[in-house]
Amino acid sequence: MRKISLSDSHKEKLFKIPLFQELPLNIKHSLLDKLEFVVYEADKKEIVVMQGTPCNKLYVLLEGRLRTDIIDGLGNEVLIEYIIAPRTFATPHLFSSNNTLPATFTAIENSVLLMATKESTFKVISQDPQVLHNFLCIAGNCNICTVSRLKPLSRKTVRERFIVYLFEHKKKDSLIVNIMHTQSQLAEYLNVTRPALSKEINKMIKEQLITMEGKRIEILNKTALEKYI
Repeated sequence: MRKISLSDSHKEKLFKIPLFQELPLNIKHSLLDKLEFVVYEADKKEIVVMQGTPCNKLYVLLEGRLRTDIIDGLGNEVLIEYIIAPRTFATPHLFSSNNTLPATFTAIENSVLLMATKESTFKVISQDPQVLHNFLCIAGNCNICTVSRLKPLSRKTVRERFIVYLFEHKKKDSLIVNIMHTQSQLAEYLNVTRPALSKEINKMIKEQLITMEGKRIEILNKTALEKYI
């Protein structure tokens, strides 16, 4: 990665992340003076930070996208999520007693990242109630996301994993699910093969459990699908 300067465009994106949202103008101005940070440019396919590295920085993705993977107990690479700028990542681990990063973060396109020291981040959080509130909300949401991510992986069959995924991503009181992944990415996300996933989806369509058009899925028989959860 290469060090670059923080541009005005980067500053605008920094204040759009949930951690620094809804701050008064004077706080925004002082925040950059308090934070000790470096801005980096990462090339496509470049590893930003490795699994097992101590989390001693606040990581902010200002531009681009990252892929998050873990190596499981069997040595398999498992896709966890895609991170889209602007947002922080690995935030709950910054002040954890075990601050080892559980995943590897890789740029999947040219990206820009800001990395701030743990000490200066703590100073900013502790001095402003709104930033503290935002940080606690982010930490709570990350824990919810972790549980949500592990649910499909805890299931044994392809069908069970796919159905859990559908119910985790559908909106309340809606039977429509708009999938953000391609079928290859979804198979990787569910840790199954693409042919196996495609075969199971086709079976479910024939059984009139779902319909699928592109990345749009409609649940036709919610009661039947709930039996797999």
